[in-house]
Amino acid sequence: MEAPPPSRHFTRVAFDAEAKLYSADAMWDTQILDISLKGVLCLRPTGWDGKPGKNYRLELRLPGGTRISMNATAANANDGHIGLQWSKIDFDSFTHLKRLIELNIADPELLNRELSALG
Repeated sequence: MEAPPPSRHFTRVAFDAEAKLYSADAMWDTQILDISLKGVLCLRPTGWDGKPGKNYRLELRLPGGTRISMNATAANANDGHIGLQWSKIDFDSFTHLKRLIELNIADPELLNRELSALG
């Protein structure tokens, strides 16, 4: 995996998984395309009418029943994709997310730098 470009602080790893995206009054099924320690890129669900800046909850379901759940803000959206940035994630979900990234990133030192950048 290449280092992130200068404008990107966290390495994205390709990740194919189903997820649910929730607003205060709706729920959509979506597909994760890639994930990082700070955000996710997913397919724009049919009927999703959100806009960048709005808050959502994303629930990622992993094999074996593990769930990663976090609050996220829509950072960008186009006809086919939504970029979400985490705003809040519980400890267990972060632990699972960190492990998922760790298993998919080629450079352990890069992971350590990104974890340090999170503060």
